[in-house]
Amino acid sequence: MKANTLASNAMPTSADTRRTIRAIVGASAGNMVEWFDFFIYSFCSLYFAHTFFPSGNRTTELLNTAGVFATGFMMRPVGGWLFGRLADRHGRRKAMLTSVLMMCGGSLAIAVLPTYEQIGVAAPAFLLVARCIQGLSVGGEYGTSATYMSEIAQAGRRGFFASFQYVTIIAGQIAALIVVVLLQQFLSHAQLVSWGWRIPFAMGGVGALVAVYLRRSLEETTTARSQHNAQAGTLSGLAMHKRAVATVIGFTAGGSLAFYTFTTYMQKYLVNSAGMSARTASGLMTVALFAYMAMQPIFGALSDRIGVKRSMILFGVLATLGTVPFLNALRTVSNPYEAFALIVLALAVLSLYTSISGLIKAELFPSEVRALGVGLPYALANAIFGGTAEFAALYLKARDAEQVFFWYVTALCAIVALVSFLMRDPATNGYLRR
Repeated sequence: MKANTLASNAMPTSADTRRTIRAIVGASAGNMVEWFDFFIYSFCSLYFAHTFFPSGNRTTELLNTAGVFATGFMMRPVGGWLFGRLADRHGRRKAMLTSVLMMCGGSLAIAVLPTYEQIGVAAPAFLLVARCIQGLSVGGEYGTSATYMSEIAQAGRRGFFASFQYVTIIAGQIAALIVVVLLQQFLSHAQLVSWGWRIPFAMGGVGALVAVYLRRSLEETTTARSQHNAQAGTLSGLAMHKRAVATVIGFTAGGSLAFYTFTTYMQKYLVNSAGMSARTASGLMTVALFAYMAMQPIFGALSDRIGVKRSMILFGVLATLGTVPFLNALRTVSNPYEAFALIVLALAVLSLYTSISGLIKAELFPSEVRALGVGLPYALANAIFGGTAEFAALYLKARDAEQVFFWYVTALCAIVALVSFLMRDPATNGYLRR
């Protein structure tokens, strides 16, 4: 198997650039579909909770669906290990194809699942299985797509091209929200509850098939020698890079906590702490997410000029200094335009991290354990710190200790700053040459 040559230091030709763009589109399309499918469950659970968990109590039904969602989230570390091993031993392309096929299967299964009324307790059991499959898929997608996009990108422009991973993560979330809003406009509540909630899952399954078609033509970026290395995709091989693993965990702990705080939790914060109406907060955050998505290539290109290490240091320092003042200022803002400006500023700081999140981690590992090294530590730290962000914030808010959460985010961002200062500069010591 011949390795792709686009990541070499030779001056890229226009043909190289076109191939790179096609490869990034293929990888990004699958990434977007994966995240669309994963988010659509959360957005549609209000309409199908009773279908699988009929209790007569709305809160109990939603808690059961939330529990299934959390189980899918906790499957991510398993997916990070499984697909990291697959990508390192059998190639990035095969891993990415398998990942998106699993997401397709999970989505289509949910779209056609019989109800509790039809098959009894088997209905929620099948729903749990489908969500576990999706959780595995999403857990494996981050490491494999981040690795692939970092390897396929041209030297000198890796930050720009790799930034499209988070473009598609955010786009998947926005697309899921838009689909649900459109269904709410064209279908009655009774129709949504009866059958309309199945439409987004079917759309996600079809979209995944399109992503499979695009990914079939992707060029492989690993070599047969790398895949047949005795340490390829093994935990023992990963253990030889303990410092790199600790670095990924440090980056992800602070970065994912900040990401979920300033994106998914922010809407609730605007309502519960800043006193905005739910409708105003939703509209504000939708526009802010579009702005955030557009920022990723800009900050990715910036990293190509100043280096990924400097970008990460800037994120760590600015987030450490700014989190508490920002959240306190936002709590007292009554004008939504001022709130929007503050949120966009915070998302700009966050973009210093998210635009290069996958790239800086990929540069820490050699090819034979790169996908595993990026995916597994990320998935573990993301589940522990990112996945619990909203719960921690609401728990402390309920106990009149909201400031503790602010300082919790600050402390983990300070760890990112420290890890960034201590890490070797990938520009001179990274496994991917810049």
